[in-house]
Amino acid sequence: MKRLLRTLLAAIGVLGLVMVGAVVYVTTFFDPNDLKPRLIEVVREHSGLELTLDGPLSWSFYPRLGVGVQQAEARLPDQGDDSAPFAALSHAEVSLAFAPLLRGEIAIDGLTLDDLYLDLERDAQGRGNWEVLSERLGERGEQAEAALAPASAGPAPTAGNGLSVALNIASVQVNRGEVHFRDALADRELRLEKLEVSGSNVNPGSAFPLTSSFRLRLHEGLDWQEQASEPRLLSDVSLDTRVNLGLAEGRHVLEELSLETVNRLAGLDNEQKLNLQGERLVMNLGEGSLQLETGTLDASLNHPRLGEKVLPMTLAFSLDADLAEQSARLRELELTGPDALKLNGNLNLSDLGEAPTYTGQLRLTPLSLRPWLTRLEAMPAMANGQALTDVALTSPVSGDLTRFELAGLTLVLDDATFTGRLAGRFDGGQLAADLQGDRLDLDGYLPPSGAGKDTASSRQLPGIRRAHAEATDALVSASWLSELTLDAHLELGQLRLAGLDFQDVDLTLEGRDGRHRLVNFESSFYEGALAAEGGLDLRESPVRWQLSPSAERVRLESLLEARSEEPAPLSGRFSGEGELTSRGNSLLELRRHLSGRLDARIDEGAFKELNVAEELCTTAATLQGKRLDRDWAEETRFEQIRAGLTLDEGEVQSDNLLVTLPGMRVDGQGRIDLVSEQFDLRAAVRLVSADNAPCEVNPRLARVPLPVRCNGALSGVSSEWCRFDREAFQGTLAGLLRDEATQRAGEKVEERLEGAVEKLDERLGEQAGRELRNALEGLFN
Repeated sequence: MKRLLRTLLAAIGVLGLVMVGAVVYVTTFFDPNDLKPRLIEVVREHSGLELTLDGPLSWSFYPRLGVGVQQAEARLPDQGDDSAPFAALSHAEVSLAFAPLLRGEIAIDGLTLDDLYLDLERDAQGRGNWEVLSERLGERGEQAEAALAPASAGPAPTAGNGLSVALNIASVQVNRGEVHFRDALADRELRLEKLEVSGSNVNPGSAFPLTSSFRLRLHEGLDWQEQASEPRLLSDVSLDTRVNLGLAEGRHVLEELSLETVNRLAGLDNEQKLNLQGERLVMNLGEGSLQLETGTLDASLNHPRLGEKVLPMTLAFSLDADLAEQSARLRELELTGPDALKLNGNLNLSDLGEAPTYTGQLRLTPLSLRPWLTRLEAMPAMANGQALTDVALTSPVSGDLTRFELAGLTLVLDDATFTGRLAGRFDGGQLAADLQGDRLDLDGYLPPSGAGKDTASSRQLPGIRRAHAEATDALVSASWLSELTLDAHLELGQLRLAGLDFQDVDLTLEGRDGRHRLVNFESSFYEGALAAEGGLDLRESPVRWQLSPSAERVRLESLLEARSEEPAPLSGRFSGEGELTSRGNSLLELRRHLSGRLDARIDEGAFKELNVAEELCTTAATLQGKRLDRDWAEETRFEQIRAGLTLDEGEVQSDNLLVTLPGMRVDGQGRIDLVSEQFDLRAAVRLVSADNAPCEVNPRLARVPLPVRCNGALSGVSSEWCRFDREAFQGTLAGLLRDEATQRAGEKVEERLEGAVEKLDERLGEQAGRELRNALEGLFN
């Protein structure tokens, strides 16, 4: 037994020496460069590539058996020798394991590619330069499958003569790789730099670990080098996964996928981190499909507007993609983030290769927008401190990379609910809406009274940013609206604005190229109706406004009380219409430059706490030496007030004020300064011959008007606006008495005048009566 063992050991030793001697002979006396022509011919035959081997082929013996190639280039069939190669490498090496060779098997121990370079291009018609190679390899696909089938089955010791190939590569390394992709169709260039790939126990029949890293550069425009423009996207990418190649079936599986990226966008210094995790990613090239199960995308967003804090976001989803149809479906979407952010839904994507579009359904659970707007420094000052604390929506969604559409929107905004359609562009250049709402208290979302420039932010998000980037007292963002294409229709059951209530509001707006129109505004308004048309021209500075308002039978006392919360001094049904123009972009500028005309009237109304008939009839009776003993109402009913108003640079004037009362007539004139809100109105009340006159008056006294003056500030106490104008009345009465005194001379007339003046003292006051008496006595001295 001992001799047999020695014999076997000696035989094994001799066999080993023979194998080593054979390897030494091959590596020492056989020149692998003699294989170059054959290698070039094989590559041309199977792929169509023209291979150039500028460097030597070499054997390696220690520490492993292998063959290497230096400075190899490959060109497509239609490429010239002086053009950049389609593929190139500085060094490639394949090594074999010794132990399997002793068993009659070929086991690849390592595959190394250094400085691998690929040059991919797609022309303006969408055809890639790699398609020639793909078509050629496709023609030889059956031969490739036949060659790979026994290899994928592993070693076959019982096979016939010769060595068996075990395709189980212990190590695969790609070092310092680089891929260029010039896309003329999309006018962009994509570069993968510093490409590193590492795999171990690479086997087409079972899963093996794989890691990779590279730097991605995306440049807009193929002439970016001439323009010396920075990349739009610079991303450091690392991949860690287990791969099942499934070459025979064309079904590749990535398990325990982890893809991490650190991204830098053009114009931003901050890094944006994304981490994609997935349980299982299946790429079925035979069917042209891709599936990702239980994917999670974690994002750490870092932006100057977010301050120093990083904003964490998480998107959970599952993905089904059809590569041939360039379509995909995102299922079980759930976007979560701080401050109770939760957005659910699904999306169907199409035309992914050319112009991606999407359709689907989204649902935002209720949350407060205030912390989000505060974080983005986009929180405006609002009168209601609880505004935007309850926001939710659900809607079908569609669009592409530039636009969106919510075709069946249901939006909850605090106490309001809106339904309808909302669409626009992500850059804020287009907005279309057709919404119906139950109520909206707009005052709560406007700046509080007296809010200054420090309370509102001027730095906002795209679209919102430009809308608030100008002075905080600006009514509209001229820069944004000048570029906006607008088509909006809004219906509201109730609207509150400036402390006033509007019902059944119907509003239509249109605009483009710096010109916007108020196509229609209609509303029920304090038992009456409002309507308006208008325009806004932003093509020059200052911006110009035009408005054509009309009101029909608005309950005036309700309107005035809503404004001042005090009893209204005037009641009636207000109607009017006009044409107004102004310029500027603040309330002060609009008031200062307001011009145009207004025709207004008030029907079936009354002056509260003032009885014009009592004043006029009592005064007339006093002048006639009579005394009236009757009860008077505490108001003056009138049939109509009519006035034509002329507006010129913020000043309103009227010379034809007319008030029609039973048996009386009031004429007047006045002015209002809209900037200072000061007004001055003078009116004269006269008795007229009518069956419904409030009292009988000597025909001569019918010429005596009862003057009324209203002045003050619109912001003042309305009950103190109007009063009997004693000064004007004294002047009128003095003129009348002077006329009569010239016709009648003597002590008798003077006595009657003295008696009348004394009686007037009771109505006008002792001081006013004394002044009038002195004036009258002066007429006769």
